[in-house]
Amino acid sequence: MDPTLTAVLVGVAVLVLLLAVAGRGGSTKQLERRLDRLERKLDVLMQHLDVPQPGLAGPDLAVDQDVVALARAGRKIEAIKRYRELTGVGLKEAKDAVERIH
Repeated sequence: MDPTLTAVLVGVAVLVLLLAVAGRGGSTKQLERRLDRLERKLDVLMQHLDVPQPGLAGPDLAVDQDVVALARAGRKIEAIKRYRELTGVGLKEAKDAVERIH
């Protein structure tokens, strides 16, 4: 199966799961924790399938290695700043993304 199609299908499955969980009720914190876990799993699947992350395709993908290197070197603030420059995401999203780097 095409890796991009697989990633899209996984994304749709995550969305359906989130809607099901939201329909059940529950605290916002609980939903945020579940969403964080699902995002980490989706990131692992996308990496395994060699699917570029949105906002990091093309030439930016090579620069993403800078973010990884900064994060792994313990330079978290610089990594977050660089990630935001590349993707245009907010501070929390960038912080979460950098924290998911192992």
